[in-house]
Amino acid sequence: MVKSYPSKYGVIASDIGVQILGGSGYIREYPLEQYYRDNRLNPIHEGTEGIHGLDLLGRKLQQHGGAGYRLFLGQVAHTLDEAGRDPRCSPMSYLLAGALERLERVTDSLLAQVAEDASLGLCNATPYLDLFGRVLVGWLWLRMARVSSQALDAGAQGSEADFYHGKLQAARYFMDWELAGIDAQAQLLISANRSSFDMQNHWF
Repeated sequence: MVKSYPSKYGVIASDIGVQILGGSGYIREYPLEQYYRDNRLNPIHEGTEGIHGLDLLGRKLQQHGGAGYRLFLGQVAHTLDEAGRDPRCSPMSYLLAGALERLERVTDSLLAQVAEDASLGLCNATPYLDLFGRVLVGWLWLRMARVSSQALDAGAQGSEADFYHGKLQAARYFMDWELAGIDAQAQLLISANRSSFDMQNHWF
């Protein structure tokens, strides 16, 4: 996820920036065009997202008896506990807690699917990687929100306070819009959707 998520969404962020600036964002006289071209290389350098998804679901989750996955869950639970007691962060903590629960249900379902039929179970590994990445990034945003809230409580003023308010608002946006996207993904993954699996080469 450290490789795949930034590689994928860095390109999307640059694309949005070009769209905002319109023609000025598209021409070489302005730096955003170069940022987009540079970011577009990252998914190529970092390998295919599909391979990363297969590696995560097929190997990494169960590596060392699932110790890494359980460590991740524990770290997120700790952050949720802290943020849940912070009035600024508690609504975001609630949303992330729900997302974490969905991630656990999807993970359990997919591991069972892989155990029963590896090819079918792994066919939706790429959207699972994306779902997991959104939860992970939601956790990072909640941590940033918690630090920002503490800084405001400590008396941050002026431009420093603006910076922390901006971090809190960005975290709220991610929880409300980006994290919400996992709901449809979760339903399809748990249902073992076969749309891609049933496609035949000679149908292309």
